[in-house]
Amino acid sequence: SHLLSLSLSLSHLSLSLFLSPTFSLSLFPSPTSLSLSFSLPPSLSLSLSLCNNWRSGSGPATGRRRSGGRQGQRGGGAQASALRHGRKGDESRACADGSCDPGKWSAREIKREMKRVFTISEKLIAGNLIQYRWQKTLGNYIAVTGSDHTVKIFDRHGHKRNDINLTGVCISMDWDKDGDALAVIADKSNTIYLWDANTHKTSQLDSGMRDQMSFLLWSKAGSQLAVGTTKGNLLVYNLQTSRKVPVLGKHTKRITCGCWSSQNLLALGSEDKAITVSNQEGDTIRQTTVRAEPSDIQFSVMKTDERASVGESTVSAIVGKKTLFLFNLGDPDNPIELAFQQHYGTIISYRWYGDGYIMIGFSLGYFIVISTHICEIGQELFQVHNHKDNLTSIAISQSLNKAASCGDNCIKIHDLSEMKEMYAIINLDDETKGLDQLSWTDDGQLLAVSTQRGTLHVFLTKLPVLGDACGTRIAFLTSLLEVTVANHVEGEPEITVSVEVEPNFIAVGPYHVAVGMNNRAWFYALGENRVAKLKDMEYLGTVTNMCLNSDYAAVLFEGRVQLHMIEIEGIEAQEEREARLFPGRDDKCRVTCHALTADFLIYGTDTGIIHYFFIEDWQYVNEYRHSVSIRKVFPDPTGTRMAFIDDKSDGFVYCPVNDSVYEIPNFPTTVRSILWEHFTMDKGVFIAYDDDKVYTYVFHKGTIQGSKVILAGGTKLPFSHKPLSLYNGELTCQMQSGKINPTLLTTHSFLSGLKDLGSNDLQSVLTQSLMLKRFTEAWDVCNMLNDPAAWTELARACLHHMEVDFAIRVYRMIGNVGMVISLEQIKGIEDHNLLAGHLAMFANEFNLAQDLYLSSSCPIAALEMRRDLQHWDSALQLAKRLAPEQIPFISKEYAIQLEFTGDYVNALAHYEKGMTGDNKYLDHDENCSAGIARMSIRMGDIRRGVNQAIRHNSRVLKKDCGALLESMKQFSEAAQLYEKGQYYEKAASVYIRCKNWAKVGELLPHVTSPKIHLQYAKAKEADGRYKEAATAYENAKDWDNVIRIHLDHLSNPEEAVRIIRETQSIDGAKMVARFFLHLGDYGSAIQFLVMSKCNDEAFRLAQQHNQMEIYADIIGSGASNEDYQSIALYFEGEKKHFLAGKFFMLCGQYTRALKHFLKCPVCEDGQAIEMAIEAVGQAKDEVLTNQLIDYLMGEGDGMPKDAKYLFRLYMALKHYREAARTAIIIAREEQCAGNYRNAHDVLFSMYTELKAQKIKIPSEMVTNLMILHSYILVKTHVKRGDHMKGARMLIRVANNISKFPSHIVPILTSTVIECHRAGLRNSAFSFAAMLMRPEYRNKIDAKYKKKIEAMVRRPDASEVEELITPCPYCAFQLPECELLCPGCKNNLPYCIVTGRHMVKDDWTVCPHCDFPGLYSEFKIILATEKTCPMCAEKLSAEQLSKIFEPAPYILHEDAD
Repeated sequence: SHLLSLSLSLSHLSLSLFLSPTFSLSLFPSPTSLSLSFSLPPSLSLSLSLCNNWRSGSGPATGRRRSGGRQGQRGGGAQASALRHGRKGDESRACADGSCDPGKWSAREIKREMKRVFTISEKLIAGNLIQYRWQKTLGNYIAVTGSDHTVKIFDRHGHKRNDINLTGVCISMDWDKDGDALAVIADKSNTIYLWDANTHKTSQLDSGMRDQMSFLLWSKAGSQLAVGTTKGNLLVYNLQTSRKVPVLGKHTKRITCGCWSSQNLLALGSEDKAITVSNQEGDTIRQTTVRAEPSDIQFSVMKTDERASVGESTVSAIVGKKTLFLFNLGDPDNPIELAFQQHYGTIISYRWYGDGYIMIGFSLGYFIVISTHICEIGQELFQVHNHKDNLTSIAISQSLNKAASCGDNCIKIHDLSEMKEMYAIINLDDETKGLDQLSWTDDGQLLAVSTQRGTLHVFLTKLPVLGDACGTRIAFLTSLLEVTVANHVEGEPEITVSVEVEPNFIAVGPYHVAVGMNNRAWFYALGENRVAKLKDMEYLGTVTNMCLNSDYAAVLFEGRVQLHMIEIEGIEAQEEREARLFPGRDDKCRVTCHALTADFLIYGTDTGIIHYFFIEDWQYVNEYRHSVSIRKVFPDPTGTRMAFIDDKSDGFVYCPVNDSVYEIPNFPTTVRSILWEHFTMDKGVFIAYDDDKVYTYVFHKGTIQGSKVILAGGTKLPFSHKPLSLYNGELTCQMQSGKINPTLLTTHSFLSGLKDLGSNDLQSVLTQSLMLKRFTEAWDVCNMLNDPAAWTELARACLHHMEVDFAIRVYRMIGNVGMVISLEQIKGIEDHNLLAGHLAMFANEFNLAQDLYLSSSCPIAALEMRRDLQHWDSALQLAKRLAPEQIPFISKEYAIQLEFTGDYVNALAHYEKGMTGDNKYLDHDENCSAGIARMSIRMGDIRRGVNQAIRHNSRVLKKDCGALLESMKQFSEAAQLYEKGQYYEKAASVYIRCKNWAKVGELLPHVTSPKIHLQYAKAKEADGRYKEAATAYENAKDWDNVIRIHLDHLSNPEEAVRIIRETQSIDGAKMVARFFLHLGDYGSAIQFLVMSKCNDEAFRLAQQHNQMEIYADIIGSGASNEDYQSIALYFEGEKKHFLAGKFFMLCGQYTRALKHFLKCPVCEDGQAIEMAIEAVGQAKDEVLTNQLIDYLMGEGDGMPKDAKYLFRLYMALKHYREAARTAIIIAREEQCAGNYRNAHDVLFSMYTELKAQKIKIPSEMVTNLMILHSYILVKTHVKRGDHMKGARMLIRVANNISKFPSHIVPILTSTVIECHRAGLRNSAFSFAAMLMRPEYRNKIDAKYKKKIEAMVRRPDASEVEELITPCPYCAFQLPECELLCPGCKNNLPYCIVTGRHMVKDDWTVCPHCDFPGLYSEFKIILATEKTCPMCAEKLSAEQLSKIFEPAPYILHEDAD
């Protein structure tokens, strides 16, 4: 049957089924609906469109989905290849996230404003809806009509040029392909109106058609005009031939739309729902029917994998304003029809662009892009809801690569290469009724939009990028008839110049600006706040380029340059200087390029010649001939350097000063122009740029390597930017919008700041700044890096660029003193090459340094450098040319190096060349002669070498040659040279190798080497000459052999024993021991066995022969514990308790040792008890300690031992407190017994021990020691005749007389006598009265008794007052012998010399015992006494030193 029933719920799928005799089925993905088309037998045709209205959050297209979209903002085309729109690796995101909402474009995206050129108001054009058409190709005119039966022609600036009066309302109008003719048809008329754009005249053409014309269209490729009628007829009119071809019945109803292809095919659409394709003669070649009335027919090419046909083979049309119909002429049976989502609205318009892409605008404001590739058809590559309420038109400019849509009251422009970004928005807020149609001129410069209320607005969307620069001043086109002059570097206000025509060139100078087109130019003078038109000039040809300076203009046209004055200053101007044409008549060349600086006109020709014309002298001053023609020249601001591009697209820098040319490295062939830097610090920097990139170059002039050009880096040039000026790394570019945009070159990125850069970035910045010779910036970078390598790099760059002062600064910073000194020495050199040579040498570029030295005023510096570097080959070559007299000296140095490397042949030759024979250079010749001797021996010429060495005065040479000969086994000659050189030991050694003992014997008195003496001794012993052998062995310090000779051969044991005692030879001792054992002298044998460390053997010998005591004495303290134990056990067996105890103690068996010591009888010297105390002290055993204490206290035998042993025990045990108490007891006993010195010594030794152990000293001990010391001092003072000091000390002793019970009466007697002598009569009386007591009176010495009794009977109260001195603690004044301060209550330290208390300003201490003394008194007593009064150690006045800060001693005494 022919019926089909489908119920499908599919999304995003388009299905086309074609039923034919060979049934076919095709499936196409679609973003919109399920569209089914059936081609059935001729009797039936069915088309079914099932629109799918269900939606997911992912949008309407197949492929990758994005969630979160809201209705009306669907994201389609996630699978679109980024390459389709010129993107790399980026997906078209559409608007699933709402980013395409009209209110959500970012400020970055909407950053361009379109300038309105003019507006044609509704008052000029009657009717609400108007028609308009731009002139094709040129776009100079726009034809506009409304409902007033008139077509108005306006130029591109909005000026009306003509009117075409019609008989009715305009039906249609169109321009021919060249824009020369405008065809118009009107309602109720069979006439075609033709307006000629060149003559501005209107002609009328009778169509010959009887029915009303409804459609008109010019061919794209020819001069044919197609006219359709309301009844479907067609007229093809050829403008060139005036031929009219009527075609009747092309369609059955009104022809409403059509399109010509580039192959001159005509597609027409009609109300009869048919589309026909005809050739230029009107013959139908293809025909198809559609489901509804077609509109907006267009020709294009579908995107396929392989192009099956050439040219536009696809016809597209809107069908019923709902679907898009694609009809491939090569496959007419398989048309494609695409339907879209209903919420988009109806299709308003569409445009083909690119490689088979279609842009479609919908009535509800949606704007999508699809592809016609068979595998992508149905995928939305881009979608945006551009307008909230409605969209009325879309337009594409292929030249601009832009697309625009209009709706509501705004126009939105997208970049075709980046659709997702909004390029610009034009808001027309006063158009409340909305907008209507959009149309671009072919060149994309102007965009026209009509409105619903009948207004036409024209906007400037693209300006010709015209601009010029003079220094930092730039002039650029900001509107079609407006030029702006600006100088932002100098801070000058912008000046706007209104011009009369649209220029195609602009030139600017210091005081003028010129614009022009074709062969005409207009000149304007620039004032501070105004612009004055000067004049306009016509030239002999179309102007190619123009340059201005302050006075002249240079104009290039048709291979010539005209130089003329801009303003002629009256009569003063010289006529011959007003103008000149280049080249001259006789020059057979064409000028290809030119430039004008303040002083020079520079131009290049097709013959490769660059001319410099000096304007001031009005003559040529320089000429450079290049191998090929010159394409462009670019002088720097001064004209002293010029970059040029030749016909091979190679770049060069030319310096006319020295006529040198430097090739620009890595110069791209696509370079459009070159700009020089105007910043003074970067005067060698220039850039070359093409459409995509800016290349930064630096011309390094005056480096150590000469001048050269380097590539510093590249910067991406923003799209459609034209560089105009370069200042301090900032490139000022002109954009298509008529604005300027500054761009910082990446090579100058460090100018934007260094704070946030890491070390790697700072290293890159350092490299950049050094390339640009920005040393100050490089210094700052190095400071931030704080890296020695960075400073070194900066320093080397300064050397390279010959910046000596800055290099000194850098090297001083890094502490390189040598380089600073070297650079300071050369910085004043004026010779450029000499200075560069020095710097190249410092930079280790020695070959370059040599070349520079040789070309300088001091070529000898090259020779000096090579000599310093030890490059002897180069040095010799230079010396031959520069200083032949230096050849011998260089040859010698070279020979030394060759000798060191082992090249003896050449070394000999150079030594021979080094001989001068001049007495002034004797040392030099001797060195060469020595070299000849060495090299002769090495080369095998031994006789010559030996003779040379013998004749030579140098001992070292003889030694060296002898060593060479010895290594060559030429011993006789070697020994001879050693002997001549007085190296007797070496000579003797070599003579020994020759067995020449006679010579050895002669040399022995001069030989100290034991080895040689030993060899000689062995030889003499072998000969039986033992005395000589013994002497030689002794000289060799081989004592064992000496002893052996004396014992075995010379029978001289006394000498052997002497040697053993001196040398402590173990082996010798063994030999002597055996000798004495053989003689039966066991004591001596034991002694020498012990000396030879044969203790076991000595012990057995002593045991056998009852010589153990001898053995024990001999073994001493250097034996092992086993040896000591053996001896102890022996003595234990022999009941010799003391010796047994002694050796048990030595082997650490303290218990057994104490046992034996206590068994010893008590003798007067108490040696056994002393040893017992030592053993207990070493054992530190409490049991042993108690055992010994019991013994000493007499617990066992009832006989207490002397207390001194108990004291020594406590000291040995380090029980210092008990020892101190014992010491006080002992001292008291000694004191009672009258042994005052012993008591003093006991207390002193105990005092020093406690002080050393930092133990608090008992006050009783301190007091007793002070009183005893005062008593001892009496004898010293009395002996010296100082009775006052003696009396004072005796008074102190007498006041403590109870501590001296054995000598009370003698001490009191002495006190009375000394006090009387010293004038202390009252004190003498007091102590005399004490002697008169009954218990003392009878004990007074008879010779003093009467005198004392007389003193008592006749008392004398006179008394010499005691001196007052300050307390060392509180400075309280008190008597000098008082030791207790009443002020601070401190016990005062006393002087060990006088017994007085110490004072701060006269302080010293004994260096042995550290007791204080008055410095002045100590020195006086040491003049007669040679020992310390306290410790009795030897002392001299020189060993004393005065102490100026005694605080530590005072504090120490206080602590004690």
